[in-house]
Amino acid sequence: MTENVVPLEQLGMNDVPRVGGKNASLGEMIANLGNLGVDVPGGFATTANAFDGFLDEAGIRDRILDRLAALDTADVNALAAAGAEIRGWIVDAKLPAVLEADIRQAYAAMATDGQDASVAVRSSATAEDLPDASFAGQQETFLNIRGIEQVLHAIRLVFASLFNDRAISYRVHQGFAHADVALSAGIQRMVRSDLAASGVMFSIDTESGFEDAVFITSSYGLGETVVQGAVNPDEFYVYKKHLGEARRSILHKTLGSKLIKMVYADGSSPAEATRTVDVDAAERARFSIADDEVTELARIAVAIERHYGRPMDIEWAKDGENGKLYIVQARPETVQSRSGRVIERYRLKQQAEPLVSGRAVGNRIGQGAARVISDLSQMDRIGDGDVLVTDMTDPDWEPIMKRASAIVTNRGGRTCHAAIIARELGIPALVGTGDCTEAVAHGSDVTVSCAEGDTGYVYPGLLEFEHQVHELTKMPDIPVKIAMNVGNPERAFTFSRLPHAGIGLARLEFIISNSIGIHPRALLEYDAMSDTLRREIDERIAGYPGPVEYYVDKLTEGIATLAAAFAPERVIVRLSDFKSNEYAHLLGGDVFEPHEENPMLGFRGASRYISDDFRASFGLECDAIKRVRNDMQLRNVEVMIPFVRTLGEARAVHELLRANGLERGVDDFRLIMMCEIPSNVLLAEQFLEYFDGFSIGSNDLTQLTLGLDRDSGLVATAFDERDPAVMQLLERAIGACRAAGKYVGICGQGPSDHPDLAEWLLEQGITSISLNPDTVIETWLFIAEQQKSRS
Repeated sequence: MTENVVPLEQLGMNDVPRVGGKNASLGEMIANLGNLGVDVPGGFATTANAFDGFLDEAGIRDRILDRLAALDTADVNALAAAGAEIRGWIVDAKLPAVLEADIRQAYAAMATDGQDASVAVRSSATAEDLPDASFAGQQETFLNIRGIEQVLHAIRLVFASLFNDRAISYRVHQGFAHADVALSAGIQRMVRSDLAASGVMFSIDTESGFEDAVFITSSYGLGETVVQGAVNPDEFYVYKKHLGEARRSILHKTLGSKLIKMVYADGSSPAEATRTVDVDAAERARFSIADDEVTELARIAVAIERHYGRPMDIEWAKDGENGKLYIVQARPETVQSRSGRVIERYRLKQQAEPLVSGRAVGNRIGQGAARVISDLSQMDRIGDGDVLVTDMTDPDWEPIMKRASAIVTNRGGRTCHAAIIARELGIPALVGTGDCTEAVAHGSDVTVSCAEGDTGYVYPGLLEFEHQVHELTKMPDIPVKIAMNVGNPERAFTFSRLPHAGIGLARLEFIISNSIGIHPRALLEYDAMSDTLRREIDERIAGYPGPVEYYVDKLTEGIATLAAAFAPERVIVRLSDFKSNEYAHLLGGDVFEPHEENPMLGFRGASRYISDDFRASFGLECDAIKRVRNDMQLRNVEVMIPFVRTLGEARAVHELLRANGLERGVDDFRLIMMCEIPSNVLLAEQFLEYFDGFSIGSNDLTQLTLGLDRDSGLVATAFDERDPAVMQLLERAIGACRAAGKYVGICGQGPSDHPDLAEWLLEQGITSISLNPDTVIETWLFIAEQQKSRS
């Protein structure tokens, strides 16, 4: 160790002023987390004093500060000119002789068997990676640097990158004085991820702030393609709470296109030390890492988070030679971790056919004139409030990103630099669309919605939307549990931030329709399907072991995501309640579904489950429930059976569940019935012998009581859950459950639309009211106010 160079293993977080946050963090992990199985490649760092001495000996410090003092960073052309000039001064300057000698000695010590080490040369700014600022990607990184002359050159390039355009602009934006920021170069042994995979992970969900999941991205080759947003990577969510205990912890995974990868090259300069190549089609159709590696990465992320006591943003790499997983960077997550208890909700009030879709970043809606930009030479096209549409954003684009109301790219995943900066700026970004630069016309007005789940959309025109802001202080006590109706697992983490008592209705058909899209019998009878249909199925199930495994895995992922988001509160999963016409719309559905004149009253619910035609398909739903409850230990999942017409059907479903390994009362398994047919109320006491309670489906109960089609506009005005006949049935159903000491909730639309109905249900002794998420706070406060006025 010298004043200029320090081995990484001798550093810790108290060395941030000396070597910057990034290098200090590497040393901290090497010293403290190795015994927990967190492997960090070694190396050395140059110090901030070395950087300052370099500027002083070269005589360029005052020149740099004078040049920056006269700069208006809002003028992107002036910014580009100033940055280029300053970087030129630094690259052309010689390193002090003592510093160069120290670097030569430290690099020589890294040699193995007389061979120069291949290293990464990274930046670590002394104000970087502090809890309230994200300098991600602002300075340069050079990979596969080999030989001392290349290392010395790369270090000067890294020093110069302190004055990249985006770094200059960001410091001004965040209030950091240029003179107060120095740069340390980290020289770290390379991990051979060019032969395997690498990526980024967060120990918190980056979109919602949900703290109990690790979000992991992965793609083949060196990690820069993921960080830069040059690829659409694989994505994984892992549940933290049962890591190491449950047989399965992966909540959800999405196969990325992974079109390219970065590998080693034999170039003669740092910029030529890597190259990008296409990924083989067979590799693209597989996940880039195995499930056990995903789980191990999550375990590592949790260990790092616990050590630092805060959510972390982590870069990882798998070595293709020894198969080990390594951590190459770790910094504080800087957006969700400081978002507090304020919830913002955006909702479109108009509909349109989307122009393009992609991965949603930001849970927001933005709109404006689309500006299709191919490179930075066209930066003048972007005005304040425009929508930036481009292939991918390089970190150099950050100064013009601040002008945009939204960002849309062809390439990239939700951990790429563009996504991180969009979150920092508080604007929506839609990444990995594939063809936005072709599908969106330059100059056209568009609306970018990232408020509909993991998938976001670009719509034509300036659509009307609403923006709600809720300050979540302690909600007032009320004598009823407020749950939610949630069908879309992609929104579960966000909705879980609302005050709640779990999920009163999780619709399985939403998962089947949106995440699977294939009729279960087409997968069970895959070999008998036509060649054309099998090809379509093969495209959709890529990355999964087989057709049936795909169906069960995707069901498992959706249910588990809902259960984890709302744990430990109960999550009542209603098994599939598609009608025959709805099942027919699934891929392969037309082969198996009958034509019915009135499918609303036809082959659905319990009668479908127990039929010979659907019994095997029902078994797949049971398999998914067992995986969630047993393998993932999410025992807060309860099952609800819809549309049980007769006591005979109730008895048959009860037996069928037991035959499929789901027995009421065993391992705390609870079975709820959807009370939605007048016969359910008239024979409530007998039906309750087979179930642990009722969840009242007021939509169908109203329809069947009043004898009207709720989908018909001709009689729609007569549909009202507050009709005296309907309310009499509601009162009787609630009373039967209370007399039996069993659960009774309501999950229909009525309480969401009519707060006065919610108040009446409370008077009847309802246990739980399940509402649409956008009405939870309003209804909760309405009930509290009514209770207060009566006391």
